[in-house]
Amino acid sequence: MKRLLDKTLRPLAIYALIVLLLSIPAYYFIVDRIWINELDKHQYALRDKIESRLSKLNLPDSTIEQTINIWNEIEPGFILTSHPTDTVIKDSIYTSTRFDHFLQDTEQFRSLSTSVRINHKYYRLLIETNMEETDETVTAISLTAIFFFLLLLGGFIFLIRRLSASIWQPFYVTLNTIKKFKLNSDEGISFENSNIQEFNELNDSLGKLLIRNVNVYKQQKEFTENVSHELQTPLAIIQSKMDLLFQHPALTDEQYTIIESANTALTRVSRINKNLLLLARIENRQFAVGETINLSLLLTDLTDILTEHLEGKQLTLEKKIQPDVSLQTNTVLIEVLINNLLINAIKHNIPHGSISIELTTNQLRIINTGTNSLAEHKLFRRFSTTSAINPGSGLGLAIIKQICDLYQWQVNYNFINKQHIFIISF
Repeated sequence: MKRLLDKTLRPLAIYALIVLLLSIPAYYFIVDRIWINELDKHQYALRDKIESRLSKLNLPDSTIEQTINIWNEIEPGFILTSHPTDTVIKDSIYTSTRFDHFLQDTEQFRSLSTSVRINHKYYRLLIETNMEETDETVTAISLTAIFFFLLLLGGFIFLIRRLSASIWQPFYVTLNTIKKFKLNSDEGISFENSNIQEFNELNDSLGKLLIRNVNVYKQQKEFTENVSHELQTPLAIIQSKMDLLFQHPALTDEQYTIIESANTALTRVSRINKNLLLLARIENRQFAVGETINLSLLLTDLTDILTEHLEGKQLTLEKKIQPDVSLQTNTVLIEVLINNLLINAIKHNIPHGSISIELTTNQLRIINTGTNSLAEHKLFRRFSTTSAINPGSGLGLAIIKQICDLYQWQVNYNFINKQHIFIISF
């Protein structure tokens, strides 16, 4: 996953590269046009200078001819020849490519064909100037563009990194504040003021949103606690009445079946109510957390208690418990966590299956055979059924997750080779 700053850098770099690539032909044509224009001006200036200097010599025609011949020999870029007719030659300026015997290479020339008047006689003057080769010009411009692209890219990276430390600092402060915030915390939340309007608006919106969520959370928690407490007494009364009905001597088989079905439903409701109260107490941090527990002994005792349940489903139990593993936790909560894991392993097992318990200094693994994977996306949600075959109250795994969150433990689930694997990392 890329950072926001990196996503900003990429389009800037691409845009700069496209602009510089497009600038290469533009630079070439502009420089070439300016160069040709300056060459043309220079050649016309040379023509005027040659005509002026030769005319000022006031030499006879024979001497002029000798001077022109010498001129043509020592000035390779100029060719001055006599004109057969005493008329002005129309100026012609053009670009040509030919083999240069002196340089022994094919070169490009800018030529001016014109006429000059010396001693009242017209001569044809050809001025040739060697031009820079096209490939050399393009190469030079391309290298310059690449250099400036790298310079821009380095500047973008430097500025983005430098500015992010100051511009994005309020954002990271807000992000850290949100990460540390907990709904069940009694402490309020406040964001630092920023000199950037957008971040202040973000902080205001987040503050209002979190306040609404905290209020809703408190209302739901209070409702759950109140309902659970209010249900305890009626459920206890109903349970006692059920027990009396079971002992009534005049019960028929049909009546007994109906009462037993009602008692099963009542037991489930009582268990849900008890678990909801437990969750509320965990969220309110109403358990002591300063006890040192010998987890190895506790795990051994709890597995021995469940022996009858294992024999009832003909399950085999394998224990790999490292001795004298200690943990700083609450006895009630760790018993609830282990019991829920073991009961879950028994419930979601197969006949003649197996359960493996592994304990090390930093990890507890409960492994049991099974048929299908549990619904991972709703595994630790309240009142969610992870298996249609073995439905429960939907609170056992939620309690496990809540206890792990309380002590900042990690709980993970995998289904590999027809085996359910729960891992608690301390």
